[in-house]
Amino acid sequence: MAKKTQASDDGTADGSPDGANGAGSAGAASRNAQFAGAVKDSASQIWLAGLAAFAKAQQEGGKVFEALVKEGQSMQRKTQSVAEETLSETTARMAGMASDMSSRASGHWGKLESLFEERVALALGKLGVPSKRDIEALKARIDDLERTAERLRASQRKPAKAAKTTTAGNGATRPTARKRPVRKTAA
Repeated sequence: MAKKTQASDDGTADGSPDGANGAGSAGAASRNAQFAGAVKDSASQIWLAGLAAFAKAQQEGGKVFEALVKEGQSMQRKTQSVAEETLSETTARMAGMASDMSSRASGHWGKLESLFEERVALALGKLGVPSKRDIEALKARIDDLERTAERLRASQRKPAKAAKTTTAGNGATRPTARKRPVRKTAA
């Protein structure tokens, strides 16, 4: 390291007012040269220390870089596995919640549907529109009436085929008059 010079309280190296110990400007120049040399030596030492630090960083920098890459890969594997575990847990939880909500919604949907059907049927009934049950009953009644009408027609055809002939006074025969079915009028 550089040598330090001791300064007195008044700022000179030896304490004299002109800084030359009574010798004048030759002593001051010598001291200035000494001080400049010390500063130069100190600057040189700082420069050399910086170069040595730079060289050391270059030598060990590759090793440090590789170590940091390895550590980063290790951290990535750890965080990725934790993230995958969390994702799978969250997915399972969400699937459970979705199925629960779906079952609740379908139950409520069924109730809503039946309530809607009841209200519509009530409104149609008030308007005089027949229900499906009423129409089915009417169809069954019409089928019964058609069967009954067919039986009546069949029973009326049998006596007509075996029509009795009556003899008139002149010996000619004529068929008996056939009875016509009675038509019902709508009430």
